[in-house]
Amino acid sequence: HVLFIISVIFEYSRQSDPTYNLFLIAFYVILLVFKAWIILSLRKFWNTRIYHIQNRTPITKGPYNYIKHPNYLVVIIEIAVIPLIFNLYYTAITFTLLNAIMLFVRIKVENKVLRI
Repeated sequence: HVLFIISVIFEYSRQSDPTYNLFLIAFYVILLVFKAWIILSLRKFWNTRIYHIQNRTPITKGPYNYIKHPNYLVVIIEIAVIPLIFNLYYTAITFTLLNAIMLFVRIKVENKVLRI
């Protein structure tokens, strides 16, 4: 996370004519609303760790009724959109690929723990 922020700042500071994209800012706000829906759907079970709680079935309300891992979908899009707002293509591509590798492993482990 820290390297992502450093990369955004570094690449932005190297631009000769820094600009931003209002459409992508609006899209990012929509992503934040979707993330809030995800967190509200999980309520007290929302966290960054992978847990298996005995005698509890996985949450299937809200966006989880339609998508297995909606939070990861939002994170994937955020990692791409935040740098693209400022036309930071190197950061967008690099961290989207690194995030994809990390999520590939994490989703495998999470599915195993949740027995999906």
